[in-house]
Formats: sequence, structure tokens, C-alpha cells
Amino acid sequence: MAESTVLTVFPRTVVGKASRRLGSEGRIPAVLYGMGREALVIEITRHDFEQFMLHHAAGSTLVEIQIEGEKKPVHAMIREMQTSPLKGTIVHVDFMAVSLNKPVHAVVSMHLVNDPAGVKAGGVLTVDKHDLNVEAKPADLPEFIEFDVSALEVGDSVHVRDITAPKGVTLLDDADSIIASVTPPTVAVEAEEAAEAAEPEVIGTKAEEE
Repeated sequence: MAESTVLTVFPRTVVGKASRRLGSEGRIPAVLYGMGREALVIEITRHDFEQFMLHHAAGSTLVEIQIEGEKKPVHAMIREMQTSPLKGTIVHVDFMAVSLNKPVHAVVSMHLVNDPAGVKAGGVLTVDKHDLNVEAKPADLPEFIEFDVSALEVGDSVHVRDITAPKGVTLLDDADSIIASVTPPTVAVEAEEAAEAAEPEVIGTKAEEE
């Protein structure tokens, strides 16, 4: 179940390109929208938000936005985070206000746990999907979904249909979509093919046959 976490934010007066200077002041520009309210430009203390992100998933964590000057917090979820292509630091955050009584769409991470039996036998675990699209009420959203892959043998696959969603959560991805599979080892095969390709031609064979 998603954990509700309080974040204190502050109304922002600096907008547009001028908001870039907030980064050098230890703040992150952001916006809060949704639930029929006008979009509100806000800012967050960088240290507080980075500490928050160390322990929570961006796509599925329910956040209580406490706006300075307002008495009642706003329930919201992070809909988008923009990062600097050079430094990798967060440069902007979009929060979407939500109702606790209405389902929302979200993206949650897949955590594959334990080592597949097929990998222990020499196979290779290939992961095709790292996230799942789900629908649930905000308070029911998990930060991640686990699946034990220890029973997978070489040639086995895990599909979306094999995942048991937590109570109150609906999986939206195609049931036949492959999440992960254990494939046969390729190193030995590739080495054998390389050896065959490099095998020299036996000189004089044709002459002897003639």
C-alpha cells in the first residue's frame, strides 16, 4: 500500500526562465494541478525532496502537499520529474492532486526476487518489463510489486497474467506480455560457432581428389 508522506512546499513568485536560479538557492521549481483547482506554481526545498525520493517511488507514492499559508494539505502524486541532462539533478516536478476515493492510473516497479533455477543451471535471465501499469485508489497503490522467479527453469517465462496484484489493484498491461524469461546459455554456442568459422581449409584436399 502506498505510504502517505508530507512534503512542505512554498508558493512560487519566480516563473519562466528566471526560475532556473532557484536551483542555485537549494530549491526546486514545481507545479500542482488537478481536482478542479487552478495550477499552482510552487517550490520545494531540494534537500527535503531528495531525501523523500531516497525512500519512495515517484509514480505511485501518495504525497500530502502542505502548502505554506494553507491549513489543509492536498493529496497528490508525482506525475513527472525533469532532470538535468548534464548533472542528473532534479530541475522540475509536476504534482497532480488526487481524490482518495477515485482510482488513478500509475506505474509501479517490478521487483524480481531470488535466483532462477535455470540461471543456476547456466541459463540467462532476460528482463523485458521493469514496470507495470496499474489502476487503484491512491491509498492502495503499492510502491512496487514482487515476483519470486526461483522456480523458473531454462525456457520458462513470466507473463503479466502470472502476477498476483495486491488487493484493490488492477493490472492494465496485456496479460500475454512477457516480463522476464530464462534463455539457454549463449556463450558456449557462440564460442563453438566462432571456432568453426575460424577453422582453416585443409590444403591439398582438392588436388588429391582430382
